[in-house]
Amino acid sequence: MEKIKVLIVDDSAVVRKVLTEALSKSKLIEVVGTALDPYIAADKIKKFKPDVLTLDIEMPRMDGLTFLEKLMMISPMPVIMVSSITDKGAESTIKALSLGAVDFILKPNLKEQSEFDAFADDLIEKVIGISRLKCQKRLKQPDASFSADVIIPKKLPNKDMIKSNSLVAIGASTGGTEVIADIITKLPENAPGILITQHMPEKFTKSFAERINGLSKVHVKEAENRDRVYRGAVLIAPGGKHMLLKSDHNGGYVVEVNDGPPVNRHKPSVDVLFRSFAQAASQNSVGILLTGMGSDGAHGLLEIKEAGIPTIAQDESSCVIFGMPAEAIKLGAAVMIKNTEEITAYIMKMA
Repeated sequence: MEKIKVLIVDDSAVVRKVLTEALSKSKLIEVVGTALDPYIAADKIKKFKPDVLTLDIEMPRMDGLTFLEKLMMISPMPVIMVSSITDKGAESTIKALSLGAVDFILKPNLKEQSEFDAFADDLIEKVIGISRLKCQKRLKQPDASFSADVIIPKKLPNKDMIKSNSLVAIGASTGGTEVIADIITKLPENAPGILITQHMPEKFTKSFAERINGLSKVHVKEAENRDRVYRGAVLIAPGGKHMLLKSDHNGGYVVEVNDGPPVNRHKPSVDVLFRSFAQAASQNSVGILLTGMGSDGAHGLLEIKEAGIPTIAQDESSCVIFGMPAEAIKLGAAVMIKNTEEITAYIMKMA
């Protein structure tokens, strides 16, 4: 079996060394080269034809986002962004995902060997998972114009509005950010209340929510404890915390933000949201499991189905990674299997 060829692009010699050592733990992967800036990277892409690229954002001569945009228009390939856990790093990473990067990983904290080992395992899993993807060329999009948000902020529906009895729970991981954005930005203002768990660390979910909110008719925000769930409201589980659906004494719904341990190695976990959804949501709701590696959400989707609530798994053709939905389908948890457009249409009918 041919090894997966990886090119590392980062201006830090320390990071290049760490990434090389991490990937060298796998016999399935070969680091074919490193580059300290995009110009050197472009030459090495032509020379080595890598299967996967790891890419830093802050680099000399050309920043990572500019290089990524050019790469996806000329010679698209699977890209993993190597990001710092800062507000700026989170915002830039969300932008990178919208430009075509498949996934990202946080720069490791190397104080303990166990932390390096966990980082290496995570990076290897991501590289193997995306190595066979066929990325499509992207046409350059026109610069975005300002929305009305620069004049008047979007607000949640007021408490006198009818509560959302039909709800939507969505779980996703690798590739999910752009699928979620595609779905949410097409929904009308009276869409049912939507709860989303997307595997992301802290800071990143806030940037993700703000990006989608600026493009949508519904109000999208990172969830806070006791946030109410209304029609036209989309709540995204905060990175580093679990989100649960709860009924309140007024016959409506709120979310609970929980700081418990990781579930299925994830925090937030889709299974946590889905279990709470199975216990609290009405039967005219729906649970949806989108693209992602691993199996988080598969058992939770089965619990939703067993509660008499319709369930949907994203189909293989529209998934970036057909991992989580495939596991749910194997369990018999999916009542329906639909592509992104069909999922959007289903939610719109609920509105």
